[in-house]
Amino acid sequence: MDKTQPHPLFKLATELGPLLVFFIANAKYHLFVATGAFMVAIVAAMIASYVVTKHVPIMALVTGAIVLVFGTLTLVLHDETFIKVKPTIIYGLFAAVLGGGLLFGRSFIAVMFDQMFNLTPKGWRILTLRWALFFAGMAILNEIVWRTQTTDFWVNFKVFGVTPLTMIFAIAQMPLTKRYHLEPVSLEASEAEAGDVRQG
Repeated sequence: MDKTQPHPLFKLATELGPLLVFFIANAKYHLFVATGAFMVAIVAAMIASYVVTKHVPIMALVTGAIVLVFGTLTLVLHDETFIKVKPTIIYGLFAAVLGGGLLFGRSFIAVMFDQMFNLTPKGWRILTLRWALFFAGMAILNEIVWRTQTTDFWVNFKVFGVTPLTMIFAIAQMPLTKRYHLEPVSLEASEAEAGDVRQG
């Protein structure tokens, strides 16, 4: 099934909307209500993404699955530790997948970013390594924050700290993507090149 490119505002809403729901619910009620609201918002965002684009990014699927598992554990066991450690699990998993892929010569960042860029193999390797280190750092940072700070501080960090940090890091990678950008080869160019080879 063909994918439809979503409007940037729609993409932003599906990515940040659940976090805002989580923040508002925690501020108005408490973490357990916020956890339930977050789970519903995550599912709604994935459904909306599929309805509009006929596709759900792999990162959203993995994140959504972990949110549902750890959110359910939080509510059933009435233990907020699970929802707090959830980002650590997600970041750690992404770091392990990216780092492990590099060891076997694979750059899984292309899959995680849903083929947003067209880079040379070296460019993909460098970008993959950087994101693996970033995710590892975010996993460590989340552990430090939730273990040493209050719940409200952790929620604020999750909503207003993680998102800006991720955006800043992503923007900082733009020079790399430009440097190793690989121009797509058109069908006409491919046919012309093949013709030259046959004539030669």
